Amino acid sequence: MTRLLIVGPPGAGKGTQSSRLLATFSIPAIATGDIFRKNIKDETALGVEVKAVVDAGDYVPDSLTNALVKSRLEEGDALDGFLLDGYPRTLEQVSYLDRLLAAKSQSLDAVIQLVADQEEVVARLRKRAIAQGRTDDTEEAIRHRQQVYSRETTPLIAVYGDRGLLIEVDGLGEIDDVSSRISEALSSRGIVPVAK
Repeated sequence: MTRLLIVGPPGAGKGTQSSRLLATFSIPAIATGDIFRKNIKDETALGVEVKAVVDAGDYVPDSLTNALVKSRLEEGDALDGFLLDGYPRTLEQVSYLDRLLAAKSQSLDAVIQLVADQEEVVARLRKRAIAQGRTDDTEEAIRHRQQVYSRETTPLIAVYGDRGLLIEVDGLGEIDDVSSRISEALSSRGIVPVAK
């Protein structure tokens, strides 16, 4: 029963490290973007609502995001643990997640924060954009996303830090090195994979 949340600025390697954590702990990733896309594709009642919001160019409101995450957490594969990515994004969502987990006598085990120097991340993303021919990934756009991330997550990081759940991990360097730092930090808190 491992319940984790991972946060980090765009380009810090969150996706890569998430996939490794999923394999290590045999838990599903619960990313709001994936949930939105799946519900839209499956044309669920919530998906129809999300599509209307997204098509209008608006942000999906907390109430709808919360309902989608609640529905996903009730699926069988998430009952024994999960890795949240991209949720919660607001203090209201933090409160909702607290209530949702408390109703099942559960709580988060840890919040992994991948920390990376902004200049390094911008350089990494620019290099990737050029290699992949992503012309919309200008330095200005990348810096804007970094600022949005910082503005949105700073209050959440403060909340989880105050609760003693935050594990700061240097997100720069070789992928294996970052994975090792995450494993060591989790182990030091007694969070280790259960042998099958």
